[in-house]
Amino acid sequence: MKGVFLFMKKTKTKQILALLLSLTLVFSMTACAKTEKPETEQPSQETPAEEPAAPAEERSFILATTTSTQDSGLLDYLLPIFKEKTGITVNVVAKGTGAALELAKNGDADGVLVHAKAQEEAFIAEGFAKERFDVMYNDFIIVGPESDPAKLLANAPNDPIKAFELLAETKSTFISRGDESGTHTKEKGYWKELNITPEGEWYVSAGTGMGAVLQMADEKQGYTLTDRATYLSMKDKLGLVIVTEKNDKMYNQYGVMMVNPEKYPVKETEVQEFIDFLLSKEGQDLIAGFGKEEFGESLFVPNAK
Repeated sequence: MKGVFLFMKKTKTKQILALLLSLTLVFSMTACAKTEKPETEQPSQETPAEEPAAPAEERSFILATTTSTQDSGLLDYLLPIFKEKTGITVNVVAKGTGAALELAKNGDADGVLVHAKAQEEAFIAEGFAKERFDVMYNDFIIVGPESDPAKLLANAPNDPIKAFELLAETKSTFISRGDESGTHTKEKGYWKELNITPEGEWYVSAGTGMGAVLQMADEKQGYTLTDRATYLSMKDKLGLVIVTEKNDKMYNQYGVMMVNPEKYPVKETEVQEFIDFLLSKEGQDLIAGFGKEEFGESLFVPNAK
């Protein structure tokens, strides 16, 4: 009887343990089933990278000008100073005055710096500019070979009309700009005053700028009319000497104009800053000092009003 009791007790204990184990398993499975789903990962709210700043647009304009301002070195002297002061780049197109004005008439330039007042006034009258400003002046000279076959230095040292008469009489080689520049316009005025039409092998129409004409005159041992500034800046490379100079009829005035913004979309602000610079005391002082150290005299005389 005692053995039966012990057997029943053991059996009951096993049943209890089995029940507890079953309950534990059920609770475990329930807990797993109730495990919360992981939260959906939200996209990160990163601050978008800033766009790099666009580079500032370069300020610039096109200046149509006579070859003498370029060949003399004046613009190479003035423009870096102007750019440092304003940040404006001046893109230079150097041609004879006639060609420079024609470029502007076609809308291919924003401003002009030239030296043929009659042509400049006609440019304004035609509506291509509203006003012009005197900037500076220098003078024209006649240069030729040291041998001076036409004897200009002896007979016409200060008289361009007499000098041109002698050139025609002696048929001495003369190189003309032939490009409707301010220099060519001045030359044609001398011939007109003499009522002479220059022609023949002695008269060469080059159709090019002042520097090239001086070199040609040197090579051909001929004469030419030039502005003093370009000649002095090239003098050391030439065998030409001054034979006629210092006469009121050899005066050479330079003027600056903005192309009419009502005709073309010109860089009005930039051109006006350049004009203001040229006419300012600073600009005029720079012009007055140009060439003094190297040549012992100013290549241009400022005369802005």
